[in-house]
Amino acid sequence: MKENQNDPVAEFFEERRADIEKMGQDEELRALSLEWMVKADKYKYTYNYTWMGRPIIKFPSDIVAQQEIMWRTRPDLIIETGIAHGGSIAFSASMQQMMGIENAEVVAVDIDIREHNRKEIESHPMFPHITMYEGDSTSNELVEKVRKHTDEKKSVMVILDSNHTEDHVYRELVRYADFVTPGNYLLLPDTFIEFFPKGYYDNRPWDVGDNPHSAMKRFVAERDDYRIDKAMTNKLMICEGIEGYLQRIDSTE
Repeated sequence: MKENQNDPVAEFFEERRADIEKMGQDEELRALSLEWMVKADKYKYTYNYTWMGRPIIKFPSDIVAQQEIMWRTRPDLIIETGIAHGGSIAFSASMQQMMGIENAEVVAVDIDIREHNRKEIESHPMFPHITMYEGDSTSNELVEKVRKHTDEKKSVMVILDSNHTEDHVYRELVRYADFVTPGNYLLLPDTFIEFFPKGYYDNRPWDVGDNPHSAMKRFVAERDDYRIDKAMTNKLMICEGIEGYLQRIDSTE
């Protein structure tokens, strides 16, 4: 009797890949997921979660997805725009430390780091691995400060989660996309705004047609070194980053 040549680990991941692809084609499930998101958002569902004590304001699925990407890409630098309560940067830093990534750091930018949030973040156990800058994330001064952190870094990830208007996100994409190392990701949270009812955010400057998703469409149309990792959206379904997981690739491939 010949020894079984099948690789059960490879079989598992191939079966999972096929199921994710089929799930992505299920328009009914996609519509139900979006309906659930809209209804849950009326209760500020994403505000229900913390990471190491700090509000993270994300869907749990997106948190797990970022962890998966980090495990594959091993980023020794994560750049984030938008700090809020600091849950996301605490998460990024804690994952780097848990994964044993050498010389790892998180660099975060916000136009307004509120004093009560700054106090909590600066007293957090992850703060020694975090650098925060206050100011306009698209200004030459801030971008240059962030750029200096990329020196000698092997793997860089970027997360753009500040002002969600198309104009601002597009300007961030133009300024920060080149910091991402090939193979790693640029994450665009809140692309789901494009799929919510028009006028839903009546007290915000963003809406359908003017949000991170519309900025992303402009950006990828101009670049041949970024691709939308649609498998991420297909596997998550309920997520803030609908088509917002962008992987940088070698444009010569």
